Amino acid sequence: MEAVIVNFKRGRHRQYTNQMILKIEDSDSKEKAAKFVGKKVTYTSPAGKKIVGEIRSPHGNKGALRALFERGLPGQAIGKKVVVG
Repeated sequence: MEAVIVNFKRGRHRQYTNQMILKIEDSDSKEKAAKFVGKKVTYTSPAGKKIVGEIRSPHGNKGALRALFERGLPGQAIGKKVVVG
C-alpha cells in the first residue's frame, strides 16, 4: 500500500524534519486512520537509499497520519510516495 507525503509535522516556529504527515487513499476518517498505527513506512530516495519510519498516530479528522522516521527527510520528499506495510 502507498501513501503520499503531505508535509512535515510543524508548529508555528519550528518544523520537525523526522516527522511527516501522510495521506492514504483508503483513509478518510480518524477511525480508518487509527488502523494503520504501528505499521512501518519506507521512503526511497532517488539515489536508492531507504529511510524507515513508523506510523505513530492519526493527524486530524480527515484520515491523515503522522509518521516518525529514523532520521530527517529532505524537503524534496514532499509530494512523493512512501510504501506502507
